[in-house]
Amino acid sequence: MKQPEQTIEPTYFTDTKPHYELLDGLRGVAAILVVIYHIFEGFAFAQTADGVGSGIITTLNHGHIAVDLFFILSGFVISYAYDDRWGTMSLKDFFKRRLIRLHPMLLMGVSIGVIAFIIVGCERWDGSTTPMHHVLFAIILSMCMIPAIPGAQYEVRGNGEMFPLNGPIWSLFFEYIGNICYALFMRRMSTKILLLFTVLLGITHAWFFIGDASGYDMIGVGWRLDTINFWGGFIRMLFPFSMGMLLARTFRPREVKGAFWICTSALIALFAMPYIPSNSGISINSLYEFICIACIFPAIVWLGACGSAKGLTNRVNRFLGELSYPLYIVHYPIMYIFYAWLIKNDIYILRDCWSATLLVIASSITLAYLCLKLYDRPIRKFLTSAKTR
Repeated sequence: MKQPEQTIEPTYFTDTKPHYELLDGLRGVAAILVVIYHIFEGFAFAQTADGVGSGIITTLNHGHIAVDLFFILSGFVISYAYDDRWGTMSLKDFFKRRLIRLHPMLLMGVSIGVIAFIIVGCERWDGSTTPMHHVLFAIILSMCMIPAIPGAQYEVRGNGEMFPLNGPIWSLFFEYIGNICYALFMRRMSTKILLLFTVLLGITHAWFFIGDASGYDMIGVGWRLDTINFWGGFIRMLFPFSMGMLLARTFRPREVKGAFWICTSALIALFAMPYIPSNSGISINSLYEFICIACIFPAIVWLGACGSAKGLTNRVNRFLGELSYPLYIVHYPIMYIFYAWLIKNDIYILRDCWSATLLVIASSITLAYLCLKLYDRPIRKFLTSAKTR
């Protein structure tokens, strides 16, 4: 049913475990949906800046929980790929592999973020201009995965983002924490202990988000370095990550035809659910997103792992899988330019800028593909070869 290839890294790592192509494809689908979600986030930003609307994202309203799907997939593939290797692999080997897989595109994402910030005149959200030496400091911190403190001079956009040159890097920050937790203690857990650990995390997750401890009325925390966002982001990452690990350990494949298209349709439908207002102090919106993360996403990952890809579907999955990480990392700097344009021109709806929107999507995909082909693949291949000498 599946070809013998490696699960996480490219094929030149010469591992022999079956490769779940459909999970790669679903990661790519989720990345594209994130791009579309962020386009509509731009309309909400423009409304908020001009005071003409609620600022609520009205299309693919739940697109931000694609990040939580990424965390489940990460836990699944890391547990699947590495659980049985620790007799022959050291902590140093593991962290080298993960750095080679993740960090080159992080550096590229920061670099593209700098270019985008310069294009908009180094302008903060309040209209003031950031001095270049603050930008240089932000570059160094971001490339070293050191988050910015809200209000600090090197928090150059003035919006409180952990990584103001490329906001979505916040999720990679927590991905790194998840990898560290896995290597230090989670991999040592028996399946029963991991199950108990996951249940406790799920209870904590439900209490935090359904009780709306953040005040966001959604599971959209983690992007800012304050108490609520740090601990909320940590819970947000660790619960789905541990679920992914548990799913990998207990997974028993069954043949499911059309799994990729079933899962893709399900993701679009889940993300497109309209905003659900709160009631009696309970965040109904967060409750819906919790159900997606705790129940529906694991089922989607299971279906994806059970499915097989042949012909065109296989090629689509391979392309989407390879494109997913570069697309996620490089698209938001383009969004910053798009948002500034929307705010400057008082544009609040898709109908008024559909051609520009198509250009944003096309340029994001094109830039991601070029980064993949000309930078990410070659640099990882080089670093892997150097590591094995």
